[in-house]
Amino acid sequence: MRAASGIALYVLLALAPLVLMLLAPLPAGREFLRELSVALAFAGAGILGLQFVLSARLRRLKAPFGIDAVYHFHRRMSYVALGLVLAHPVLLFVMDPALLALLNVFAAPWRARAAVAAVASLGAIVASSVWRQRFKLRYETWRGLHDVLAVAVVVLAVLHMQGIGHYVSAPWKRALWIVYPTLWALAFAWVRVGKPLVKARRPYRVSEVRREGRDTWTLAFEPQGHPGMGFLPGQFAWVTLRRSPFSLEEHPFSFSSAAPAGKSGFEMTVKELGDFTSRIGEVEPGEVAYLDGPYGAFTTDRYDAAGYVLIAGGIGITPVMSVLRTAEERGDDTACTLVFAAKAEEDLVFREEIGRLSDVLPLKVAYVLEEPPEGWTGERGFVTRELLERYVAEPLERDYFLCGPPAMLDAVSAALAEMRVPARRVHYERFALV
Repeated sequence: MRAASGIALYVLLALAPLVLMLLAPLPAGREFLRELSVALAFAGAGILGLQFVLSARLRRLKAPFGIDAVYHFHRRMSYVALGLVLAHPVLLFVMDPALLALLNVFAAPWRARAAVAAVASLGAIVASSVWRQRFKLRYETWRGLHDVLAVAVVVLAVLHMQGIGHYVSAPWKRALWIVYPTLWALAFAWVRVGKPLVKARRPYRVSEVRREGRDTWTLAFEPQGHPGMGFLPGQFAWVTLRRSPFSLEEHPFSFSSAAPAGKSGFEMTVKELGDFTSRIGEVEPGEVAYLDGPYGAFTTDRYDAAGYVLIAGGIGITPVMSVLRTAEERGDDTACTLVFAAKAEEDLVFREEIGRLSDVLPLKVAYVLEEPPEGWTGERGFVTRELLERYVAEPLERDYFLCGPPAMLDAVSAALAEMRVPARRVHYERFALV
């Protein structure tokens, strides 16, 4: 119900600018293509405004879907918004080619220059997001650029609407087009000011740093002056280390310890992958950290099933360890199958503990190596339909939890679809948010 209500509210708010446009007073004697182009622009404006809300990390809003799903939706809706906004001038140029003169930013009126700048800014947001790695943009640089351009798009679009004035000529419409963007600005202010202030009042201290493998580390955190953070097994939080809580540099790390039950500390396990995580082993006990969370719908606590199939690729084992450790602490006797895939044997972190857990839990384990060493007796290659059918009894009665590289998730999802596993029983954690 919360998910359905959230979707309905999104549609309502996205279409609100279009509805406001159609309310009287309306300009008379305008061509169909002109009206259609304006309608598409207003719909695009509604979607653009809601992008601020989708990125605001409002836990109640994201809880039914998972923050990773919301962020991927956010990204795709930016394409939709760009298409709608671009359709606006294209239809006008088709209707009257003389309007192409408005693209001359040196001679065009200011309201046309505002429109051109808004479209260019939106295009830059999409291009820098799609090709961030190709442009070699650090995440923090991209995020700062994204913020500046997003605010510019909304401000310029509102200036263009107010300058044209055909559909916002009534005083109440002009007022609404000040109030509506103000709400978007408040969502942005919450992310950049409100949330950091909350984090600053709830710091954590790194109490331990230990190596789990050749390039994997576990960090233990203890709350300082507050009760700590409650979370469900499999969830994650955004972590800021060696920076101010107002810094743009923060990283999503999964909890690897059991869900708290009367304890305040917790652990997160991190693999050396990017600019920041490549130096994660240099973090020292006693350093201050700021966390924003918990987030994520990747948790067995939300789904009752006859059994669970946990499919992890590489460092995707981290949230799975939280699920298994929590099951041990609770004495949970739900049947589980763990399929742990990695490139090489040394990438199978927590292997010893997984072996111990398989002795105390109803847990069946399959290790899959892409590059197995000589004498390897486990599975070889990749996680396939055939492999899953060998290890999973009654596959249609199980819930599946997938966490790992995007290519693996896509391949395993396709295999499960071939097995006719209902989509409602397949749950993901996708780390590649941007």
